[in-house]
Amino acid sequence: MSSNKSQRGFAAMDAETVRAIASKGGKVAHEQGAAHEFTVEEARVAGAKGGKAVARDRAHMARIGRLGGLSRRRPETDKAPKPE
Repeated sequence: MSSNKSQRGFAAMDAETVRAIASKGGKVAHEQGAAHEFTVEEARVAGAKGGKAVARDRAHMARIGRLGGLSRRRPETDKAPKPE
């Protein structure tokens, strides 16, 4: 790491350990009723905001669109024979 400060706490842990700890915290919060549960409307609004933010990056949208188009294509050998 290029920083002069030594890493402590979560920064010193590997990603899998951090994920496991966060998962436990989320489960406990739900059990205690302290966790926020999104309504359908809240989730729709949040998804729309995220979609707008991503869509601003035209190069990114072109890249993922191209990949999506490629994933739908099947190799020539997998295609069913054309009827004559």
